[in-house]
Amino acid sequence: MTDSDITRRRVLALGGAGAGAVLGLGVTSCSSAGRGFRVPGRERAPSPGPGAELCVLNPSVAEGPYRLAGAPFRKDITEGRKGVPLTVRLTVRDQPHACAALKDAAVEIWHCDAWGYYSGHPSAHPGGKVPAAGVDVGGAKSATYLRGFQTTDADGVAEFTTIFPGWCTPRAPHIHVKVHTGGRRTGGTYEGGRANWTGQLFFDDRYGDAVYAKAPYREHTGTRTRLAQDTVYHGGGEKAGLMDVTGDVDHGFVATLTVGIDPTRENTGTQTGGEGALPPSSAPLKEPTPGALSGRTVPYGATTGVPPPDSAASASRTLTP
Repeated sequence: MTDSDITRRRVLALGGAGAGAVLGLGVTSCSSAGRGFRVPGRERAPSPGPGAELCVLNPSVAEGPYRLAGAPFRKDITEGRKGVPLTVRLTVRDQPHACAALKDAAVEIWHCDAWGYYSGHPSAHPGGKVPAAGVDVGGAKSATYLRGFQTTDADGVAEFTTIFPGWCTPRAPHIHVKVHTGGRRTGGTYEGGRANWTGQLFFDDRYGDAVYAKAPYREHTGTRTRLAQDTVYHGGGEKAGLMDVTGDVDHGFVATLTVGIDPTRENTGTQTGGEGALPPSSAPLKEPTPGALSGRTVPYGATTGVPPPDSAASASRTLTP
C-alpha cells in the first residue's frame, strides 16, 4: 500500500446525531457506567457533520511470525485461557465504494495469552520472568487458543470474545488481525479468497497498567514496552489500529474499531509506508517453520530456552511478533 492509497479518502455526508452510530464509532457501552477509563483527548465529540472525514483506507502492517493457518471459525476464542474479559468488535467498510458496510468479510484475529505466549509456539519466550507456557494460566497446552475467524454481519461487524492480551518484548500489547474476502467457510475454518488488510490493534497504556496488576498477568514480571516505543505502532490513532476502549478490569473491556479496506486488492502485510506501517528498512515477516530458526536470532528467544534481555532494546535484532 502506498502513501497515495492511504491519503485517498472518501467522505460520507452523514449529518445529525446518528452519524457516529451508523459508522460504528464509539457506540459500545461498558458494564459499569462511569467506572471506565478514557484515553486523554479522546472524549466523545459531537457527531460529525457533512464534510467530516469518517472513513479512510487503513494501511497494512507486519503480519508477524506467529500466524497459523486453519484457525477455528468461532466467536469465543479463549479456550479457557485466564485473563480480564475483552470483547473485540470490528466494523469493516468498503472504502472505495462510499464506505458501505462490508457483509461476509472474514475477520481473523490472534494474540498472546496473559503471560505473553502464543498458541502453537510454547517455546517462544515472551521476555522478562514468566512461568512456563501452559501452566495454570488456563488449561492444557493448545495450538489454537486465542485464535479465530468470524464473518461480518449486514452492518459489517465481527465480534470476538477473548481476554486482554499480555505483553511480550519488544512489543506493546497488541492483537493481530487480517480481513479476507472471496473465500468460504469450510472444515471449521475459512479458506480461499484474498487477504485485503493485515493490521494490528493497539491499546492506550492505561489499560495495560490496570490489567497487568491483576492475576494471572502479574505473574509475568519485567519491563513492558510502552505504546510510544512500539516497533510497529508509530502514531496515527484509530486509522493506525488504536482501539476505542470502554469498561474496567473488574467487569471487562469492550474494544471497537472501524476499518476501511479495498476488497478488490490483496494486502498481505508486506507493504511499507504510511502511519502505523513498518519502517521501509524492515523485511516482511513470515511464520517460522521447523528448523528454519537455526543459526539466527529468533523472537523472544524462541527455541533457545533462554529469555531475552528484559528491554525494548532487543527490538533492533529480533523478529517483530
